[in-house]
Amino acid sequence: MSRELLEKITASLVDGDPDLTVDLTGQALSGGVEPIAVLNDGLLPGMRIVGQKFSDGEYFLPNLIVAAMGMKRAMIVLEPELRARHQAMKVAGSVVIGTVQGDIHEIGKTLVATMLSANGFEVHDLGVDVSAEQFVAKVRETGAGLVGLSALLTTTMTVQREVVRALEAAGLRGRVKVMVGGAPVSEQWAKEIGADGFAEDAVAAVELATRLVGTAA
Repeated sequence: MSRELLEKITASLVDGDPDLTVDLTGQALSGGVEPIAVLNDGLLPGMRIVGQKFSDGEYFLPNLIVAAMGMKRAMIVLEPELRARHQAMKVAGSVVIGTVQGDIHEIGKTLVATMLSANGFEVHDLGVDVSAEQFVAKVRETGAGLVGLSALLTTTMTVQREVVRALEAAGLRGRVKVMVGGAPVSEQWAKEIGADGFAEDAVAAVELATRLVGTAA
């Protein structure tokens, strides 16, 4: 029965039914399924399938957003149970993420944060309109090894460069990998400002973050 429930949780994410994902997560917990099993054998496989379908061009941004919403809501139910049982998902790495100062676009950044969290990253989401000083302070506080900088406006792209420079000035750049993204951002821009990589969407961001963590290990 637990296996069937876990498969239904996976399918609910793939089918884009957040209400059902939350309901099935609650059913699984009530039925005695270990929270870590709900995560590892129900939710995460669903997000991986959605990510793959997105990469293959079978799914589009709305599909990704709906699945991420289901994952996020299910985790609200799941996380207290994980903590109560001293269970935790394997942490792939720690990342500080935010939309840079002067920019208040949130959807893309939040989707990346959710996808990173779903794939085992400890995510510190600073929100929008985040200054270079705030990024530096959060890296110091958390010891994060990754920084994700989102900019949706050409006028705020330069703030990504400012953050890289601020990390250098603070003596943190040597131990932190920086990835950038946003509509006007490119691989060339990432190289120009000294970032470690560019991701064009949330799925690519997870792949890049995983690769950067691997090179830092």
